[in-house]
Amino acid sequence: MAESSLLVFLLLTVALTLSPGPDDVLVLRTAVRDGRRSGTATAVGAATGSLVWGGATALGLAALVARSPGAYDVLRLAGAAYLVGLGLTALLRLPRRDGARCTGAGPGTARRSGLRWAFATGLVSDLLNPRIGLFYLAVLPQFVPAGRSVLPYSLLLCAIDVAVALGWLVLLARLADAGVTWLRRPVVDRWLDRLLSVSLVGLGAGVALGL
Repeated sequence: MAESSLLVFLLLTVALTLSPGPDDVLVLRTAVRDGRRSGTATAVGAATGSLVWGGATALGLAALVARSPGAYDVLRLAGAAYLVGLGLTALLRLPRRDGARCTGAGPGTARRSGLRWAFATGLVSDLLNPRIGLFYLAVLPQFVPAGRSVLPYSLLLCAIDVAVALGWLVLLARLADAGVTWLRRPVVDRWLDRLLSVSLVGLGAGVALGL
């Protein structure tokens, strides 16, 4: 029973992970702009944020957020503002990036963010997303077998979910970096950066509106 529930949970996790979301956009944008290592750092940051939510759920802290509309809305709106802010900031910096290209500076020679900033971007984005906590609250109890200790088994399920998500996000960073020569052609790079930045703004607006 435990093995079958783990397999079903794994399949569910894979299916949900492959659905596009804010983490995918953040990792792609960071990897294209700053390289594979920065994209991987953002992926690790996002996975860490999800792991924090998983631990909070297992300990019952996420339930407190879910039961408090005020706390939930504050986190949701803060997360929305963060995504919108990232997108708008990137759009405002596009002219500066174009100027840097003209002088020969590019993502490979001038990485503005740094690995710590890339990690923090993914971490904060997930920490400010209460939907992760709600997902764990809704899903985890259904996969804890009867007679099993809830806390360690819930943590195991969270670890599986985070491992799958991290593997996918790291793969995205590698794929983006593998196509970096084509993606960083000036015209493609400019429009791709605009598309990903606008996507962040749209995702943030959707979160704010509860979509």
